Amino acid sequence: MYSAIAANKRNTVIIMAAFLVIIGGLGWLASVIYGNSSITLIVVAIAAIYALIQYFAAAKIAIAVSGGKEITKSDNPRLWRTVENLSIATGMPMPRVFIIDDPALNAFATGRDPKHAVVAATSGILEALDDTELEAVMAHELGHVRNYDIRVSMITFGLVSAIGMLCDFFLHMMWFGGDDRDNVPPQVMIFGIVAIILAPIVATLVQLAVSRQREYLADSTGAMTTRYPEGLARALEKIQQQGATLQRQNGSTAHLFFANPLKANFLGRLFSTHPPIEDRIARLRNMTDKM
Repeated sequence: MYSAIAANKRNTVIIMAAFLVIIGGLGWLASVIYGNSSITLIVVAIAAIYALIQYFAAAKIAIAVSGGKEITKSDNPRLWRTVENLSIATGMPMPRVFIIDDPALNAFATGRDPKHAVVAATSGILEALDDTELEAVMAHELGHVRNYDIRVSMITFGLVSAIGMLCDFFLHMMWFGGDDRDNVPPQVMIFGIVAIILAPIVATLVQLAVSRQREYLADSTGAMTTRYPEGLARALEKIQQQGATLQRQNGSTAHLFFANPLKANFLGRLFSTHPPIEDRIARLRNMTDKM
């Protein structure tokens, strides 16, 4: 467990460095095209500020977008006590607890660290799961918090958003930038356009890979917490049968959820933030055999 936490903290630094290299490269291209070396520093500074804003505001945004409402113990004793008992068992601070009024079977965790964490569950998942299955799902979500997955996720999302924003701006400037580009060799312009188009795609693929590995790790962490992987496997089977697609869908928060909350299609599966449910179930059943 501690090695996973340490690895995620290292991954945070590596991810930030990788994305800053991409952002710096975009800034350098712009500086070459427009003949102004200061553009590189300006671009990196703007991207870093934007990512920091996303980092600190993302939890509030996720709750607002999903329509979650904060609860106390009296509002839903079952969910509250489940989260409270898991927090005590794992030595974590009690996170804020929210319920999303939605028939889909889903849940999520977000926040900067264990002291600033939020967990949320849909009304649908509360109705569909028994106590053992609900405990397993909440253990999974608290696993994200304990492993600092939420920090990695927030930083990654902020930097991917920053890269997308910068690329949109640079493409606009390339098409409508006026005479500043007249002395730029055609090959540099072509390379710049290709890089600007590919940069957000590469950044998104990195984000998806990070997100999928986070889900496998949180499954393992949750199963180790409850000592009963079958509970989480059964919960995933119910989600597979009844669906996790939210009524209020938003691609910007999809990576936070327990299961993919977006409507499934070919591209959705290809660029999914989550590994296939059947693979997750198989891994959990394999854990059961070893315990």
